[in-house]
Amino acid sequence: MENRKDFLRLVVDRDFNNSPIRGVYLITDEGTRLAERVKAAINSGVSVVQYRKKTGEPGEKLSIGLQLKKQCAEAGVTFLVNDDLALAKALDADGLHLGQEDGSSLEARRELGPRKIIGVSTHNLEEALKAQSDGADYIGLGAMFPTDSKEISHLAGPEALPAIKERVKLPVVAIGGINRDNGSQIVDNGADALAVISAILGHREPGLAAAELALLFNRRAQFPRGNVLTIAGSDSGGGAGIQADLKTITLLGSYGASAMTALTAQNTRGVAAIHGVPAEFLAQQLDSVLSDIHVDVVKTGMLFSADNIGIIADKLQQYGKKIIIIDPVMLAKGGAELIDREALAVFKKRLLPGAYLLTPNIPEAEKLTGFTVSCEDDMQRAAKTLHQMGARNVLVKGGHLAEGTAVDILFDGKNFSQFPVPRILTKNTHGTGCTLASAISTFLAQGEPLPQAVARAKEFITAAIKLAHPLGKGHGPVNHYMAAQKVRCQQGVPCQE
Repeated sequence: MENRKDFLRLVVDRDFNNSPIRGVYLITDEGTRLAERVKAAINSGVSVVQYRKKTGEPGEKLSIGLQLKKQCAEAGVTFLVNDDLALAKALDADGLHLGQEDGSSLEARRELGPRKIIGVSTHNLEEALKAQSDGADYIGLGAMFPTDSKEISHLAGPEALPAIKERVKLPVVAIGGINRDNGSQIVDNGADALAVISAILGHREPGLAAAELALLFNRRAQFPRGNVLTIAGSDSGGGAGIQADLKTITLLGSYGASAMTALTAQNTRGVAAIHGVPAEFLAQQLDSVLSDIHVDVVKTGMLFSADNIGIIADKLQQYGKKIIIIDPVMLAKGGAELIDREALAVFKKRLLPGAYLLTPNIPEAEKLTGFTVSCEDDMQRAAKTLHQMGARNVLVKGGHLAEGTAVDILFDGKNFSQFPVPRILTKNTHGTGCTLASAISTFLAQGEPLPQAVARAKEFITAAIKLAHPLGKGHGPVNHYMAAQKVRCQQGVPCQE
């Protein structure tokens, strides 16, 4: 009994606010190439790895565990073992996770020592309170949603989280059926970590899946929330390019960094001249930003030259950037060519296959695919073709269609989503493509999953077009400021009418 008192005194003295049990919590599966897949996930945002292996010989379990432990140690990621106390001791893991039928926290603490992390699976408030009184360092709570991986006998649901967070001071790891699109609800309801298996390890790109989930936790950050790097050309008139990007990013509440690919002498009537940035200097800009500032989302616009595109592709790969939004800028509003044939070929080969989201308008989709796009069926065909060329997600913008509602179509490789808005008759549309892509990037950086980020960005750009004031003698710019004010009002942030 004295051991239990000493143990509970130790638990009371712990600072759970600084617990390493936060963020994306990866539970391993029994699939092949496990170490390779886990390493990709660790490099893209996983904070905790729980090694779960129910089959295999003891020597095999130990060998794989040592490999995973080394990867975690090198990345500063917490390494836990699932249920197997003897394996946790043999691996000298950071801790052990126990199910309801897998032994007591006190016994695990006696065996592993006072500084190891002990977690307990729970299904309701009663079990969570017991785990806390028994001295657990964190609790797992589930299931949040039904899942195909196993039969669910206890469905706690997201609605259980607030009550448990109110009564339990331990970090709460939500588990069960969590993915990119429903994870935001779990984060909003108070979970400290999202435990996933197939959402990452069953994905064809575990690193990308981990990066998507990690971004969801930016929902809790203070403004400016999330960091966006724009790589684009300068518009001296201020309506498009890097100027439009940084206005959008800043006004919507994120931090914007930039790397410039070209200078333009430009106004509302068109582009008078272009002065390209040397590729070596572009590389220096990218190194300066990416080696110092944590960038959540990268957005590209006008790239200008084949050399620039090659440098950008190399640097984004070097720094492990996964969430890359590519606006394939090819033509200025006035019709000036902004990319030559050689650069287009390099773009298709080097940069497009790295796109998390590609956002072509119809002329750009036609130039990239080589066929005419004149209706929504053609837009879907173009989206499929561009996905086959390597883009993970494609948003084909329908504003250039001659008639009817303006519909943008999002394709994720399996499903199509439509974003229709009434067509606005105005010539003040300078910078719409840059602004939309930057708004999507910003909302992604703030923790919105892709479908919601696109929907919110569409609302923003529609308001920016509606609220545009005439400026200059040609195609005036959209109204970033008033559109952002409208978004802020909708979020309950004090705003100016």
